[in-house]
Amino acid sequence: MWLCPALLLVILSGYSTVGNPLIGPGTARGPERGSLTVQCRYGPGWETHRKWWCRGARWGRCKMLVETTGSEQEVRKGHVSIRDNQKNHMFTVTMEGLRRDDADTYWCGIERTGADHGVRVEVTVDPDTQNSAPERTTTVASVAFTSSTSTKTTSPLTRSLLGSTYFLLLVLLELPLILSMLGAVLWVNRPWRSCAGRPGWRADENQ
Repeated sequence: MWLCPALLLVILSGYSTVGNPLIGPGTARGPERGSLTVQCRYGPGWETHRKWWCRGARWGRCKMLVETTGSEQEVRKGHVSIRDNQKNHMFTVTMEGLRRDDADTYWCGIERTGADHGVRVEVTVDPDTQNSAPERTTTVASVAFTSSTSTKTTSPLTRSLLGSTYFLLLVLLELPLILSMLGAVLWVNRPWRSCAGRPGWRADENQ
């Protein structure tokens, strides 16, 4: 029996679309540093089969991130978790702490004998608009630094004026003292010259 090329490619790749019981959202979107939730539904009869979430554009090489144990117990690996709700025939994948490089092609899958069932989900991560806040803080710091620099520029001029005023005041206060000392010196020297000119002084000396 000959198989059509498309069906042969599906079988070789390990991915089955024939009678696929899975229904996925097709796309999912979440904010950077935030989280997103993907819900994939399946038909009756697949409740106890393992459900998984893998990453990669190529089905045959997609990287398994997290997988259930066949029960409803939540399984977490890193920032990705998966939980199966067998009553509602739906399993939920949650990705937390999203980064920009988390944007990629992912797959919801159900394990089975032979080729697993899977549906593609394109994940988009929106850039964090609050990331511009540190840039505004940096700008404010730059303005504050400039203001501080201008204050330091005017400070030496103020100190120079204060120094000149202090020096002038010091000279005015010390000038009377200097004049008084000069007058005292002149007064002390003056008697010697006047005594030397007296006739009586010489007469006493000759005696």
